Amino acid sequence: MVLDGQVWLITGASGIGAATARLAAVYGARVFVCGLEDAECRELAAECGGGFHTGDLSISAEAEKAVARCISELGPVDALFNVAGGSGRRFGDGPLHLITDHGWDRTFDVNLKTMFMVSRSVLRRMIVRGHGAILNMATVTAYSPEPKHFATHAYAAAKGAVISMTKAMASYYAPQGIRVNAIAPGLVRTPMSFRAQTDEQILQLMKTKMPLAGALIDPDDIARAAVFLLGPGATMITGQVLGVDAGWEVS
Repeated sequence: MVLDGQVWLITGASGIGAATARLAAVYGARVFVCGLEDAECRELAAECGGGFHTGDLSISAEAEKAVARCISELGPVDALFNVAGGSGRRFGDGPLHLITDHGWDRTFDVNLKTMFMVSRSVLRRMIVRGHGAILNMATVTAYSPEPKHFATHAYAAAKGAVISMTKAMASYYAPQGIRVNAIAPGLVRTPMSFRAQTDEQILQLMKTKMPLAGALIDPDDIARAAVFLLGPGATMITGQVLGVDAGWEVS
């Protein structure tokens, strides 16, 4: 696979976002990364030979600034990977009857509003060019819940909305040459999953819940699927949700 000359905008500078940025750069993409931590973004951009923007992408002005900076430094966006998101547990997410108002709002801001803001800004430019690819970050728990250890209902609802938006976007923008898909990982070894990585009960569960891994999934496994869906090998694929869950859904 050759990505020479393509500009990839990735909204994440750690975990899956970082793994995808590195792999895309290996294949020749010009990578622009976004995140909340300046040092993290700066280091990854330097490693990939690309650019970066630091800011809260759930804010319209920040999202617009990030896209404009990417285009100014690297050129028009060919591929957008909406990775930005995370658990809302620390904000007050949990089982529905326990979710706080702030927990609900912040979880949706982090996982859905960022996708909306960045996608809107990118699509306004992609439409003019008549081609492009967008990949959105869902999760297997949006349609295959695990109630004992992963009862974060605002997170599941936000990611369910990501899937619905992906389908609607794919349908609308296909005639304009723009593909939109989603990827739905199982439990991945990232900073977001630190709680799970240190919980012996969850680690034991993963041996049977995700039998292909027998543990947490490596970010590189998600990155390979992401690069495929955004790359030239998937030019006839749109409106799909690809589960990369090591067997979670069928176990």
